Amino acid sequence: MTALGDAVRAPYDLLAWLIGLWSDALAAAGDALGIGMLDYVFMHHAFLVGALIAVMAPLIGTFLVHRQLALIGDALAHTAFAGVAVGLFVNSVLGTGISPYITAVVVAMLAALAIELISEVTDAYNDVSMAIVLSTGFALGAVLISLNTGGLAVGINQYLFGNLATVSRENAALLVVLFLVVSLVVTATYKQLLYVTFDETAARVAGINVAWYNRLLTTLTAMVVVGAMQIMGVILVAAMLVVPVAAAAQVARGFREALLASVVLAQIAVLLGITLSYRYETTAGGTIVLVAVGVYIGMVIAGRLQSRRSVVGDTAVTGRIEADAEESPGD
Repeated sequence: MTALGDAVRAPYDLLAWLIGLWSDALAAAGDALGIGMLDYVFMHHAFLVGALIAVMAPLIGTFLVHRQLALIGDALAHTAFAGVAVGLFVNSVLGTGISPYITAVVVAMLAALAIELISEVTDAYNDVSMAIVLSTGFALGAVLISLNTGGLAVGINQYLFGNLATVSRENAALLVVLFLVVSLVVTATYKQLLYVTFDETAARVAGINVAWYNRLLTTLTAMVVVGAMQIMGVILVAAMLVVPVAAAAQVARGFREALLASVVLAQIAVLLGITLSYRYETTAGGTIVLVAVGVYIGMVIAGRLQSRRSVVGDTAVTGRIEADAEESPGD
């Protein structure tokens, strides 16, 4: 047990050291630039978690939106709520010190697999299986909260709405691990996921195990949801999977360009949202989502203007061609 504990502890110590370096760098930048909010360690963790979420969420969300599975994030968020409730309930009853985020990861991943299993076994549409899992997860969380007599409902608020001040070094380390897993898996399976996303039939003909990659995508979505839950909260976490991707689609051409643009827009929304949340003492998740929606509106306007300029340009070119034809000697 000692050897196993040391093997687990060593990577965590390395992550804690790297997070400490990040914190020191932000503190030094805050002192140099006179930015007061960078005096606080919890803000260093919040900015780190936010920046990683702004990469993870669009990375998975781009696949989900193109597959018309935008609501799966909402379903898994509600089951992650059940996972949090399981962790808090077990800690309250048995006195264990397990992190509710760990139990949330486990329950959300099981729920992701359940969504795929229900669709495959019953031939139900994806939205039916998502609705069943969503309802079950939220009901389980509500029941566990009601069974507890020690004030569990009070502690659940930070998981429902997000809280910058509760992003600890341990939670930041967990998010870094989730980020590495999601990024590496998507990088390794990018071509297969892209193939399955746009043409499942052709993917099957090509010998790709479509069911396996569907399960993989939903499992990765569960990881992203739990990671983002720290600052977004259960209620608003699904927005980061969808809104930046929808915003990028207004101006981007092609899947890869849309993915990169959605990451940039998500970074703007998260970092600006965290800053405004600290400045005005508002809920972090709600502020981030409102900024993301504002970015989306801006991209819609930019897309419309871009289309209008394109139409005007095409009209001008057509007019010149017609004028040249009328003035040609052959008329």
